[in-house]
Amino acid sequence: MQIELKNLLPIPLKEQFLQRHSDVWGKDLKLSTGDYIKCKAPSGSGKSTLVHILYKLRKDYEGDVFWDHENVKNIDAQKLAGFRQQTFSIVFQDLRLFPHLSAFENIQLNRVLQKPFYEESNIYEMADRLGVRSILSQAAGICSYGEQQRIAIIRALIQPFSWLIMDEPFSHLDQQNISKASSLIREECIKRSAGFILTDLEDDQHFNYSKKLDL
Repeated sequence: MQIELKNLLPIPLKEQFLQRHSDVWGKDLKLSTGDYIKCKAPSGSGKSTLVHILYKLRKDYEGDVFWDHENVKNIDAQKLAGFRQQTFSIVFQDLRLFPHLSAFENIQLNRVLQKPFYEESNIYEMADRLGVRSILSQAAGICSYGEQQRIAIIRALIQPFSWLIMDEPFSHLDQQNISKASSLIREECIKRSAGFILTDLEDDQHFNYSKKLDL
């Protein structure tokens, strides 16, 4: 799937973005499945805003976003649900786990609310790799933030996708755990011939990026 941005500007931040250089805001940009995209910007510069627009959570913007040449403004709720089940998977900056459900139940929701892409055993395999198997039965709300980030990553990887959208997914992980998580993400994207869009504060060497964009 191709994502296309045409002169995109979030209305609340419009004046701020018009006064500085950006590789994204106010530009025409095409992103193709299989691309590994890094979007870098300091805090408060629109990283989460971009993620929410791409995932069709926000409508307060000028310009247009297209998914495979279809303007997202014209996509109805039923079709949107299909895209979110089969085409887009996401790791939110605030994670959006259900705190009273166990870590395992949070992951399992992405598997059982649609035709399963993976067996339940794959959850345990991913949890082993990311070092969180021992906390799968704990309520997500009492897990550390770093543990919750790894749970959110597994939840995103357990479903089908052509695009993986990640908003500062490694902010509370040490280098060793970042290495484990980035390796797993890379493998899962290769399996699906998928691409990803990752936002962060600084440059990094976690992936061999196709494009590096400054917001």
